[in-house]
Amino acid sequence: MCDHLILRYSYPKYRFEYGVKDGQTGDVKEQSEERDGDVVKGEYSLLEPDGTIRKVQYHDDGHSGFNAIVTKTGHAVHPVETVKVPASYSEYSH
Repeated sequence: MCDHLILRYSYPKYRFEYGVKDGQTGDVKEQSEERDGDVVKGEYSLLEPDGTIRKVQYHDDGHSGFNAIVTKTGHAVHPVETVKVPASYSEYSH
């Protein structure tokens, strides 16, 4: 039987990024992030349904917590809803 425990520590360090641009569904987004020890920073952006782009830049230094800056660019466009009105009827009497 083993009477001691060996703990292994791996220093947390990574970097990744990806992007999606799907013309069929309209899904457009990007993300990148990196970590070095307790410090994490990254950003992501996405195309909103109204045509604007939301971008979030974030970081966490391991001491002050998660902090994010959110910006929105572009001009929001909302579809115009059309209302069909029934044709008018001529007045008549009996």
